Amino acid sequence: MSAQNIGASAPAPAIGRRSPDELRALAGAGNAALGSLTDHEASPAEVVAWVAENFTTDAAAVACSMADAALPHLVAQHLPGVDVLFLDTGYHFTETYATRDEVARRLDVRIVDVLPEQTVAEQDAEFGAELFARDPGLCCARRKVEPLQRALGGGYEVWFTGVRRDEAPTRALTPLVAYDERNGLVKVNPVAAWSFDDLLDYAGANQVPVNLLMSHGYPSIGCEPCTKPVAAGEDPRSGRWAGLAKTECGLHL
Repeated sequence: MSAQNIGASAPAPAIGRRSPDELRALAGAGNAALGSLTDHEASPAEVVAWVAENFTTDAAAVACSMADAALPHLVAQHLPGVDVLFLDTGYHFTETYATRDEVARRLDVRIVDVLPEQTVAEQDAEFGAELFARDPGLCCARRKVEPLQRALGGGYEVWFTGVRRDEAPTRALTPLVAYDERNGLVKVNPVAAWSFDDLLDYAGANQVPVNLLMSHGYPSIGCEPCTKPVAAGEDPRSGRWAGLAKTECGLHL
């Protein structure tokens, strides 16, 4: 129920953090124990419980786009006070910021606003206005990928994502647990097997905040200039970078 900012300078790594080899082995053991991608796959709650048995709260982070708060709520049941990383790109919808504020107010989490090294105005001055329209890959790299990498390098051992297998072909084989080689920590995808309806059912049953745009044709919400509504039956992520040959921002590649 608190918040802080992470700007251009990353916090110092925590003392006592386990080695990459230890974390890699733990990820493998966890994925096997949880039956990832099998007929006996663990539920989201069981996945989070496994994390809570093997990691402390201050070693964990939840990445949340603020489309909904199902994942932060799920994690906070076992890791109260967990850090929730919000990538504040400077391009978000008003509704997304409102959801962020509601999550900070209602859930037992600590919101961490993760900021790019440059403001939008500073980026425009260096690269020209509307970089997202001319080179969306570079814009995402500067405003999302690099800031998240910097934040995750601040002493965490494990991070949670809301990636679901039904979102896109690129995510169809998402495991419950993996070792994230790029960031050097364990990556957990507890809701990988959920459908969009499962997500909404959980949010409704637990009365957790949901971005208002979700009820207006936005099943996947990114930056305002690059996100469009999606027609019924279409790929949930087809509204992201609509009209461009791009389906991922790079956080999960």
